[in-house]
Amino acid sequence: MEILYLLIPLSVVLVFAIAVVFWMSVRGGQFDDLEGPGFKVLMDDDRPKGDVAKGEAGDGEKLPPL
Repeated sequence: MEILYLLIPLSVVLVFAIAVVFWMSVRGGQFDDLEGPGFKVLMDDDRPKGDVAKGEAGDGEKLPPL
């Protein structure tokens, strides 16, 4: 039962610490753009520079047939 005298104040301090960190992240702009990073992944171009339809790699060499 005596452990509650330690755990209750410790949990209140932890809640306030989490609230302060969350408030600082909101004030710092951490949650301003939630959709942008998701669209950046979709718009990323991972294809080689060569023409894949012709079977060329990015540096002009031929790709092996599939």
